[in-house]
Amino acid sequence: HLQLVESGGGSVQTGGSLTVSCEVSDDRHIPRCVGWIRQAPGKERETVATIYTGGNTTYYDDSVKGRFAISQDNAENTVSLQMHNLKPEDTAMYYCAAFLSSLPWVCTVALPEKFDYWGQGTQVTVSS
Repeated sequence: HLQLVESGGGSVQTGGSLTVSCEVSDDRHIPRCVGWIRQAPGKERETVATIYTGGNTTYYDDSVKGRFAISQDNAENTVSLQMHNLKPEDTAMYYCAAFLSSLPWVCTVALPEKFDYWGQGTQVTVSS
């Protein structure tokens, strides 16, 4: 059974930086796609960034390219999202999510509905 626990997040002013982390607990050694999905009030969920744990393939939504960086630490079983130059439109609940897959390319086109496992979410608020 795969469990995800987020940490980090918080409040920051425009232009600031935050890091959110996701501890992935799973005793199965199966490649998976881990992503960060965000949802702002009144808006649809959107996949912000993903990483394929079997090969480090990454994907970024156009709105965060050049500002966000997703990475994994295999020793710590964590996937982190470093967020820089934050904007008010980045304000949302950020969820760590995952699904099992043997195909790296699937991770690059992963809509929120594709993810089977979800964390509880962590709030990121960017004030102007």
